[in-house]
Amino acid sequence: MTSSFFLLQLYYDERPRGVTACSCGASFTIQQIPRSGEVRQLWSSSVSSSFSALMSSVPLVLCNGPGTCVPLCATGLLLGILGLKRVLIIYVESICCVETLSLSGKILYYFSDYFFVQWASLRDKYPKAVYSGRLV
Repeated sequence: MTSSFFLLQLYYDERPRGVTACSCGASFTIQQIPRSGEVRQLWSSSVSSSFSALMSSVPLVLCNGPGTCVPLCATGLLLGILGLKRVLIIYVESICCVETLSLSGKILYYFSDYFFVQWASLRDKYPKAVYSGRLV
């Protein structure tokens, strides 16, 4: 239900501007994927639903910090290890984390392909981190 609302909102917002392509001139499509988890879903069953979502989607996970993204990223990593699908994992640490990483960040720092922080002080502590200023 929620996904349909946001999809309609996206069309409503972009249609008056005539947006059918990005600024580089390439056209885009919107692809809906199955949810990787539901409210009150058990962690044990979230891996199978995450697996289903990743197998039907583009090979990219972009997440920004909530602990619920860890099972999804772990599933993406597992798909790569098993040779079923290469999933690119991009993690953006919360802007609230100024001096240390969140628990999700501490876990995904080692497994993400790209790890973005929003404070230069964190880039200094974590060499793999990419600092590009404020992102969200």
